[in-house]
Amino acid sequence: LSGCLREAMPKATKAKKAAAPPQPYDPPKAAKDEPTGPQWEKKPKNFGIGGDIRPKTDMGRFVAWPKYIRLQRQRKILYQRLKVPPAINQFSDVLDKQLATEFFKLAAKYKPETSAEKKERLTGEAAKEAEEGEAAKSKKAMAIKYGINHITSLVESKRAGLVVIAHDVDPIELVVWLPALCRKMDVPYAIVKGKSRLGKLVHKKTATAVAFTQVNQDDRKSFSNLVTAIKEKNAEQADKSHKLWGGNIMGPKSQAATRKREKAFEREQQKKAMAQF
Repeated sequence: LSGCLREAMPKATKAKKAAAPPQPYDPPKAAKDEPTGPQWEKKPKNFGIGGDIRPKTDMGRFVAWPKYIRLQRQRKILYQRLKVPPAINQFSDVLDKQLATEFFKLAAKYKPETSAEKKERLTGEAAKEAEEGEAAKSKKAMAIKYGINHITSLVESKRAGLVVIAHDVDPIELVVWLPALCRKMDVPYAIVKGKSRLGKLVHKKTATAVAFTQVNQDDRKSFSNLVTAIKEKNAEQADKSHKLWGGNIMGPKSQAATRKREKAFEREQQKKAMAQF
């Protein structure tokens, strides 16, 4: 009987060992020994009041600029926004760097004499006249001419070999008619950047325009090459300078709004085209 009971009773199952729960993160690795000493010591900066000096940053946006600078910037923006007629827009078409460098290099040789040089020359002539008893005849040195009235008379009499006008004359009405006069009288002309650069040639702060009447024998080849290059440039852009309007460049926000309207209009046109089919 006991043997039958042993056979009828089921065998007890062995309990399995519970698996260890997975770790949520890897155990931290041992940190490497960092070098110690004054040169590796961390020194965080404190930019509070009385703390470290702040690094230099561009504070241009926060500067109360003088009125004349604000007017310059506003004028520049207005010239971009407004439609500029061709007579004024032609002053934005200036000589390239190579031709401008050649002109200024040549013009530097023909600077008019300063008041000190003139005084020295006249003193020498007076001393020579006192010694010899006759009026000393001195040949006047060749020099570039300046002054808007003087240049106008030179152009009208066709005695000007080359007229160079500044692009930033203010008010522009002083020289806006000069390119048309040069074209009418068949006098080569060019527009360069900077009335102050022209002013340096004639010992003034600024100059609206300068003109060549004659040059020395040594410089005639370089002068003729310069005039030829300027004539070719003017011939290529003759129609543009008379008809090309300038300005009418809107700001980034206005351009983005215009593009948005154009895209919306294109979508409407596409919907209408699809509706017809």
